[in-house]
Amino acid sequence: MTTPYRERTGHAGIGVLDAELSARRLLSRGQTVCALAAPAVIAFALLAHLAFGWGPSPLWWCQAAIALATAVYLVLLVFKTVVVLGAWGASVIDVDEAGLHRLSGAALPDYTVLVPLHREAAVLPFLLERLARLDYPAESLQILLLIEEDDEETRAALPELGAPFEVVLVPPSTPRTKPKACNLGLARARGEFVVVYDAEDRPEPDQLRKAVLAFRALPGRVVCVQAELQYWNPWTNWLTRCFAAEYATHFSLMLRGLDRYRLPIPLGGTSNHFRADALLALGGWDPYNVTEDADLGIRIARRGWGVRMMVSVTEEEANSRLGNWIRQRSRWIKGYLQTWLVHSRHPVRLWRQLGTKQTLAFHLTMGLSTLTTLVNPFFWGLTLLYLCTGTRYVQALFPPASLYCGAAAMVIGNFLMVYCMMAGCLERGLFPAVRAMLSIPLYWALMSVAAYKALWQLARPDRRHFWELTEHGLVRAGPAGDGDEDLQPALR
Repeated sequence: MTTPYRERTGHAGIGVLDAELSARRLLSRGQTVCALAAPAVIAFALLAHLAFGWGPSPLWWCQAAIALATAVYLVLLVFKTVVVLGAWGASVIDVDEAGLHRLSGAALPDYTVLVPLHREAAVLPFLLERLARLDYPAESLQILLLIEEDDEETRAALPELGAPFEVVLVPPSTPRTKPKACNLGLARARGEFVVVYDAEDRPEPDQLRKAVLAFRALPGRVVCVQAELQYWNPWTNWLTRCFAAEYATHFSLMLRGLDRYRLPIPLGGTSNHFRADALLALGGWDPYNVTEDADLGIRIARRGWGVRMMVSVTEEEANSRLGNWIRQRSRWIKGYLQTWLVHSRHPVRLWRQLGTKQTLAFHLTMGLSTLTTLVNPFFWGLTLLYLCTGTRYVQALFPPASLYCGAAAMVIGNFLMVYCMMAGCLERGLFPAVRAMLSIPLYWALMSVAAYKALWQLARPDRRHFWELTEHGLVRAGPAGDGDEDLQPALR
């Protein structure tokens, strides 16, 4: 039987988050037993073979591991291709502009905007200007700036603010994460709907109105609508081109495909609009999960509720510096692994709540896709060894079935993934970035570097819930969201 918990600073109105659904612990008891038993069994089998000739040989174990990894690659390729191709037939929520303009201010419900900030003094003036442009009645709008109490830099940069802005100070206690700050803001929210924006976000001015109309047109079981994210600076350098193409593929194709097939949608970190009562009932965000957004999307699906994609765009700044990108990406990968482990603690319960199709999609989206970033360097190494030495050292590892399937996964799979990235660029109008996709394998190699950093942090209790901050304001944006001039970073 599971036991619920509340944070030490438990907030009135927020439901109880089951401890079994929190990333506060890395592994459950059952997962710990499996994590210790599996290598122990393999080690015992290897010793038995070496000492007495019993059981499979070490070569057999290597062949089995390669065959299993190859099968996972093939399944993932099929899954991602089907989801991406399904995106073009997705019935994404597209609000009628005429209906939007007929919506009077008096008919709009209260709306709360949560904006977690930490050491964002450099971008704060631009953020406040963009939030002030939101086309929503001030008397029905509540914008909560969630600032760490000891963040003197950001607090000093705050101008005199009136309604609808409010400043909420977050006590300096562990874990020091964005979801903890969002929970504090949620406890003070008065809106019927709640949305989260980040410091560098540029939401469309009418996005809140669109979300209200979307919720009114959708059944009550749909508790979240996710706007699409895109980058306003894709042309800064090669890294931003690849990053923008990845976002285009993810939000314009992958998430739309998941929406079409009604599969669990891992939410983006911003521009997700919620029914406040449902968010409170879910217990808000898990303060120990560093991708609290993706985790919340899975918890919504487990409740039998829905998430839909909405045609509205929020622009963000693409990471243009490698070290900054590695920090951000390693946090995302660490959070995906946290989410996968949390929701895999009770596989049968997960299957009963989601059903077979959604359970498989969850594992493919959150777990196995992430694990392939860790396995990729091994196969790249084998390929390099083959190119340098021929079949001499690698032939024994690849029986005919594994060899043919592995070759198909490498050749066809890379082609399909490059095609998906190009399709994402075309969908978003990033035409000059299409050529850069020919070098996208280098970007995938960087993702593997970030994945191993994430694994290292996950294994260390003192870094497990550590929130690595991302520098914002590295590129100056003009009124239309373009420009490449360097700014003083918002974080040092």
